[in-house]
Amino acid sequence: MLTATNSLSVETVTRVHHWNEHLFTFAITRPASFRFRSGEFVMLGLPDGQRPLLRAYSIASPAYDEELEFLSIKVPDGPLTSRLQGIKVGDPMFLGRKPTGTLVADALLPGRRLYLLSTGTGLAPFLSLIRDPDIYDRFSQIVLVHSVRRVSDLAFHDTLQAQLAGDPLVQDQALLQFHYVPTVTREPFHTSHRIGTLVENGALFAPPVAGPRQFDPEHDRIMLCGSMAMIKEQAAALDALGFTEGSNAAPGHYVIERAFVG
Repeated sequence: MLTATNSLSVETVTRVHHWNEHLFTFAITRPASFRFRSGEFVMLGLPDGQRPLLRAYSIASPAYDEELEFLSIKVPDGPLTSRLQGIKVGDPMFLGRKPTGTLVADALLPGRRLYLLSTGTGLAPFLSLIRDPDIYDRFSQIVLVHSVRRVSDLAFHDTLQAQLAGDPLVQDQALLQFHYVPTVTREPFHTSHRIGTLVENGALFAPPVAGPRQFDPEHDRIMLCGSMAMIKEQAAALDALGFTEGSNAAPGHYVIERAFVG
């Protein structure tokens, strides 16, 4: 039996969905006192002998949801994920009481367009952000790019392709302001380039996205989440264009989650 502590509550798994043999989502109960900003992460875990085994997970659900949803890969020999992938509805789980992170709107300067560049499970924090009404008030366009290896790795594809139709709070704004750009690099798909290539060849800036054919530090704001290679490549390119990295203390033109990339 799991026991709550000053830093951890004990929650219950409410939903589990396996997208394929490498990727799954799950949801847990949300404490009435739990508050977070869209884009933040929190510690999750399971018992490991006398101590909990914890890892940081970005919250994928919107801030108003009654549950907390997460997106995870399956790592056969991963200390936590090897066990986490076997969870079932009703199972208990540790939840950290203090969410945090830099992939939040407050860490960005005001702008016109918000680009969310993700690979793999880096999609998770952006799933929360794009369902936040405040984002649509802050930016005139929100462009979500999700790069994966296989078509089955495109978690939430149908919902995103439908521009969040049916969302109780943002569906009307998303229809006009939200653009979804999925790309698959190792299987046939209508878009098959890596994020860096989409930026370099200008495909990322094609209509209906309105703007110049490259990132513009005056108007564009960018969030990066996913593979280390993509983040380092894009951060270096943005720095060369005159972008500055932002934080909660000093907002900038782009942000990454330092807790994940070191």
